[in-house]
Amino acid sequence: MTFATDTRPRPIRPQLGQTEFIALIAMLFATIAFSIDSMLPALPQIATELTPDNINAAQLIVTSFVLGMGVGTFFAGPLSDAYGRKPVIIAGSLLFVAGAAAAWAAPTLELLLIARVIQGLGVAAPRIVSIAMVRDLHSGRDMARVVSFAMMVFMLVPAIAPAAGTVIITAFGWRSLFIAFVLFAAIGCAWLGLRQPETLIPENRRPLQAGPLKAAFLEVISHRVIVVSTLVQAVLFGALFGTLSSTQPVFDITFGRGATFPFWFAMIAVLAGSANFVNARLVGRLGMRYLITTALGAQVILSGIFATITAFGLWPDALYFPAYVFWTTSIFFMTGLTIGNLNALALEPVGHIAGMAASMTSALATVLGVALAVPLGLAFNGTPVPLMIGVSMLAACGWALMRLIPHRG
Repeated sequence: MTFATDTRPRPIRPQLGQTEFIALIAMLFATIAFSIDSMLPALPQIATELTPDNINAAQLIVTSFVLGMGVGTFFAGPLSDAYGRKPVIIAGSLLFVAGAAAAWAAPTLELLLIARVIQGLGVAAPRIVSIAMVRDLHSGRDMARVVSFAMMVFMLVPAIAPAAGTVIITAFGWRSLFIAFVLFAAIGCAWLGLRQPETLIPENRRPLQAGPLKAAFLEVISHRVIVVSTLVQAVLFGALFGTLSSTQPVFDITFGRGATFPFWFAMIAVLAGSANFVNARLVGRLGMRYLITTALGAQVILSGIFATITAFGLWPDALYFPAYVFWTTSIFFMTGLTIGNLNALALEPVGHIAGMAASMTSALATVLGVALAVPLGLAFNGTPVPLMIGVSMLAACGWALMRLIPHRG
């Protein structure tokens, strides 16, 4: 059994204005960023308290959360196709809150990592179902623009999250971060529940039955554009998550700037956030495929050059740290030019099963990305060289894969 790819769910317009709708989507996305980036300043304290014999293991607090998010994404989309977008987002947020409570009480690193996986499972719902909400109301390049503007607002969270995390940790200890996560999720749920109407009307829902699910699954994995877009997302996530895991140790151990890390990370996030604005302005004229391929190709060259110069110690002392900040900014900038476009490319042919498609693509990309990011982060040897080499190789893989997508979109 197959589904005609030109079948579209009957669209409904949101009662919210577009500005508020974009801000709401950005808030739902931001739960992820806040849950990751505000933890970065806490890694040294967590390592000292819970894993003093293996300080590098504290990085797993980032990737365990992302792993849970990837696994949860498999289920969030199909559930939202069956029961509606809003109930699934709210249920996922409640699971996220339960994981935060368990993390607050965790006495060991192992239990903390399990709690972070639970948090990730819950946050998968606002992460993936919010994208399906956008797809309910928009398609193609219009969808890419909406996602880009939402990501532009969302990027303000990484800019302030490490600084906010530092303030919370200084005042109340690192465990109090998990209380802040609960409050953040509560605000997002209240906004969604009170202001945004359901975007998937009952007659367009797809029951959780084995036959339709299997058919939708086969349709997703048999479409070349979807498969390639997913694999490219995976290598990009590997580069992004590996960079996130290593950034704080590099600032602290390599450059001795751990105390000012929140300031530098905020600057990186603000500069990189402009990529979403650039993408929103250019995607309608240049197309998604062109922007993705160009960003990946530029990163291959940039990371390769920086890895070579760094490995041979050719940076003048005055340029080494600024060069690293510039390179790190380029990773996040590349993400802003690619992830939203890759999502739009993957979902364009399958709007009639947007939840299932969004779940499949994001889940596979995230889990594969974590598998690539963990060894990349743990390869930290006191310098950013392993990370730079790994990012260059991953970007090269992504560039090569993009050649398999036809020149359209």
